[in-house]
Amino acid sequence: MNLIQRFVRDERAATSIEYALIGCVVSVVMVAALLTVGQALQAKFYGPIASNLS
Repeated sequence: MNLIQRFVRDERAATSIEYALIGCVVSVVMVAALLTVGQALQAKFYGPIASNLS
């Protein structure tokens, strides 16, 4: 019974799960930002270059 009580009260795993979720959210935000910046840079540089090469 004592082992079960210690297992239920242990919060180390909850903290690591919270950090993992924060890391996932940060990763998703970074990917979205980089995709947006990449599309803006592509429109800024690739569009005029492709037009001039045609």
